[in-house]
Amino acid sequence: MNRVMKIVLAVLALALVSGAAFANPRGTEIMTEVSDFKEPKFTRSQVVMTLTEKNGSKEVRQLLQYGKEEPDKNGEKKTYVVMDFKSPASVKDTRFLQIENKNAADDKWIYLPSLKATRRVNSSEGSKSFMGTDATYDDMSSREIEEDDHEYLRDESITVEGGAKYDCYVVKETPIDKKSSQYAYRMVWVDKDSMYPVHTEMFDKSDKLVKVLDVMKIVKMKGATGEEYDIPMSNILKNVQSGHSTQIEIVKIEIDKELPPKVFTQNFLNTGKI
Repeated sequence: MNRVMKIVLAVLALALVSGAAFANPRGTEIMTEVSDFKEPKFTRSQVVMTLTEKNGSKEVRQLLQYGKEEPDKNGEKKTYVVMDFKSPASVKDTRFLQIENKNAADDKWIYLPSLKATRRVNSSEGSKSFMGTDATYDDMSSREIEEDDHEYLRDESITVEGGAKYDCYVVKETPIDKKSSQYAYRMVWVDKDSMYPVHTEMFDKSDKLVKVLDVMKIVKMKGATGEEYDIPMSNILKNVQSGHSTQIEIVKIEIDKELPPKVFTQNFLNTGKI
């Protein structure tokens, strides 16, 4: 999966892009390598999502997630993600499609079985919760390198939720356009081995910590073609202000087995049939 997963996008003037690139070269170099993280061409995952209230009560959801990465017409990386909820009954047959676009807003659609209709998720809904989780629609997307100033702070070892230990670079990411993000800034711990963000702290516009994302497990796995990947198998997103959390665990994954193009369409959202 992704890192609980990513793209509020904006096109920046050349002067702003240059300012971001040279304000902190080390931080920008690190986060550029993060953005180039090698991902499979295709994935099909069985996922368990656990929502936990402050009082400890839980809701466990089962879903299938499909992923595809391919170049667009300009040769830029284009990523597709589909989530197909299977249980419980309250979310069964809800399906979500996101298409990540380079230098343009992501396309997002959601099928709601109660309405028997698919609708586009507007950019104005970016700060809304996705399916009652601790992630907003904007959290589902990554940001372009040019959108943030990347300040390298230090090297640091960290132990995340669940006990995994990582040797990391620590980078502070601050939006150049303050209106382009729901956060004032993010503190990111990047694992030196995988170059994947394993701990992220998100601060609201009052500079108060609001969310913490931990990657609890990364596994090296080979796909059907023999390519090896670092796969984040488990992560947890906590809202420290509300006490609510969302944990996502991949229990089974198929890598680089080609998927039919129709999976990544609105028609699949409507029917659930491949």
